[in-house]
Amino acid sequence: MNDASYITPILERYYEAFKAKTYSAENNDTDVLMDIFGITPEQKRENRQYWGRELGMMWQLIVTEICRNHTSSFRSALKIGSDEPCDLIIDNYAIDTKYRIGSGDSGTLKKFKQYGKLLQNYGYNPVLLILRDDNLSAAITACVNGGWIVLTGVQAFKYLYKNTGVDVYSLLKQFRGKYLLT
Repeated sequence: MNDASYITPILERYYEAFKAKTYSAENNDTDVLMDIFGITPEQKRENRQYWGRELGMMWQLIVTEICRNHTSSFRSALKIGSDEPCDLIIDNYAIDTKYRIGSGDSGTLKKFKQYGKLLQNYGYNPVLLILRDDNLSAAITACVNGGWIVLTGVQAFKYLYKNTGVDVYSLLKQFRGKYLLT
């Protein structure tokens, strides 16, 4: 018979932690990009990774094109070696766009911190423009600790309006339901 008493404390600690874990209800919020295509929260939950990636790329392209067309100091993404720590530059702001930050894995958090410091070393103020407000708080904290100015939801739209003169939220809202997938 194997004596497993030495692992019992580990199992008990995790048992208590698992029992105490509370699960929040599924997020049923939509956003201005989801509304354009009629993407429901249920559809998005069926393949979170796909929708997060595609909506994130669309957000990046929209922000980039608006900034390209409405700011005289626009510059394309900064490339440092094989890294691209931001999507665009306006004046001395290195801007990266994210649809949502939901990953708290150590590699992701480390990259946020590295890129923020790297951009600062190049003389830029790193700014993260995140479309959604339901982000992982640990990831937001890591970004802030890495030197990023983090703007989510309404704050991101206000930043874009201030720097481009374009009310991006209203602009996108006028397309609500125009490209329904169903």
